Amino acid sequence: MAPFGGYDMPVQYSSINLEHAAVRENVGIFDVSHMGEFVIKGDDALRFLQDITINDVSSLAVGQAQYSAMCLSNVGIVDDLLLYRYRDYYLMVVNAANINKDYEWLVSNSKGNLDLENVSDMTALIAVQGPKSRDIISTALGIDLSGIAYYHFITSRLFGERVMISRTGYTGELGFELYSDPVTTKNIWQELLEKGEALKPVPVGLGARDTLRLEMKYCLYGNDITDKTNPIEAGLGWITKLEKGPFIGSKAITRIKEEKPKRRLISFIMRERAVPRPGYAIMVDGEEVGEVTSGTHSPTLQQGIGLGYIAREFSKVGAIIY
Repeated sequence: MAPFGGYDMPVQYSSINLEHAAVRENVGIFDVSHMGEFVIKGDDALRFLQDITINDVSSLAVGQAQYSAMCLSNVGIVDDLLLYRYRDYYLMVVNAANINKDYEWLVSNSKGNLDLENVSDMTALIAVQGPKSRDIISTALGIDLSGIAYYHFITSRLFGERVMISRTGYTGELGFELYSDPVTTKNIWQELLEKGEALKPVPVGLGARDTLRLEMKYCLYGNDITDKTNPIEAGLGWITKLEKGPFIGSKAITRIKEEKPKRRLISFIMRERAVPRPGYAIMVDGEEVGEVTSGTHSPTLQQGIGLGYIAREFSKVGAIIY
């Protein structure tokens, strides 16, 4: 166990390598109830979200999810997030360490007919990830998920309570995330492990969560993206929709795109048997040209891997760095 975002969190239940392999090859279950959730509704909810997030919220259909981020006016990233569209409101899911900061940011920028509610303490979350994730939910919980497309969600009832199930995740595998109240979530966890026992589900902690996301080059807030980084240099241009019109940070982002970012977030592998760590300098020809932001030993590749910012002229695929 280790402290994380104000919670005591499991780093590992058995071993990081075993848990990592279970998700890549079979199915793993994560308790990620520490994440933050905000409900946003009102006549001006769409207009507000268009202003405060960088993706195009108007493209969301009911039952669809969207990966996005919030930026400062100088384009530093406040947080990355998931946004879910219900018929009469939106659900925003944010990082645990940023819950208070993010909610204050929403409140301070709110205007018009808007109702904001922080429902983090009454919302729990289980992530079921891996090739057999759909099978175990069907077997243990009796819910058919074959019709859910990627980044879509449904609502169902389990143990008499409402549960939202989305086809999303932070591992790169087929996976689903189940949101409900804490008591129902505890029951779901037990059902998955007991009724799904034949599929050999493995509880997974923060250690494997990090190695899995890093193999996919998924950013971690506080490491790879912060209020000192911008979406363009971080490789998040694909969720930055300038064509939707002005939003907080759009002027600065437009300027960065026109001038081209001075550095880029790159992923790399170690040729020697070594593990890169955050803060390590990235060198080319004896000159420091960047810095590692995340690093680990990849259980899949059996090599050291990492992410880091590097001066744009050295960011070409295939470049040799030290």
